[in-house]
Formats: sequence, structure tokens, C-alpha cells
Amino acid sequence: MSYKSRTLDRIDLTILDTLQKQGRISNVELAKQVNLSASPCLDRVKKLEAEGFIKRYGAVLDAEKLNMGMSAFIQVTLDRTTADVFDQFRDKVVNIHEVAECHMVAGGFDYLVKIRVADMKNYREVLGYIVNLPAVSQTHTYVVMENVKEDLGLPILEV
Repeated sequence: MSYKSRTLDRIDLTILDTLQKQGRISNVELAKQVNLSASPCLDRVKKLEAEGFIKRYGAVLDAEKLNMGMSAFIQVTLDRTTADVFDQFRDKVVNIHEVAECHMVAGGFDYLVKIRVADMKNYREVLGYIVNLPAVSQTHTYVVMENVKEDLGLPILEV
């Protein structure tokens, strides 16, 4: 279901950009940065949350320090592409702890799965789970050697 969302003004965009970069900023400091008093700033943040522009807040963790320093992308091809098979695959893959992201894609394969694991032994275990998911016929893995650029959030364009 698609709907047209409201047009955001410069202040809303600045709030979103600031919160995405500094999730722990106080409302008072945020208000200063967007040139509002604290109460109207908080009202805007609550409205942005209620309207779904802000999905959640979180912290960026250090994968190396948490023994999840190895990343890999796995192309997954299914043996058939029917709605029930897609549903079965999705229902199973979301429950694999090491799966950081999973995207259904158009092209030469069906899904691109990003995993985070401790080491090659852990990777082989996770790959074992994935290849045994419903209707998986083929996988190809690309191990990350270096993170050149990670997701830093959405590029907020000024109005």
C-alpha cells in the first residue's frame, strides 16, 4: 500500500539529518541546532516519529570487538519462484541470528543475504543453515575483505 507523505520543510530535514548522525543528542541541543525552542522541536520530532519518518533509534556497535568481524554476502537462488516459496524462505532466514540483512532482488538470483560471523568456521555453519532453507538450489558467497564505506544513513537533501 503506497501513500503520498507530506513534504518536509528545511527544519524537519535538519532534524532528521541531525538525529541520524547524533541519535543521543538532547532535545535542547537539537532545538539549538535547528533554531527552535525546545517544545516545538520536541513536537516536530514526535510528529516525525508518528508519521514513520523515524523508524527507530540505535547505536552503531563495533563488530570486531563483539567477535562478529567477518562479513560475507551470499547470493541465493531458489529452485522455483512462487509466493509460497518466497514466504517460506523469508520466514526462515529472518530467524538466523547471523543474518544482518536479506534483500529480494531482481536479476540472476533471488536474494542477497549479508551475514556477520566470527570466523570461517562460523561462516560454514551459517552457510549450512542457508543452503538447507526451503527451495534453495544454489548459493555464491563473497567474503568482505575490507569495509570501504558502510551505511551512514540516508543522504538528506536540503529543500
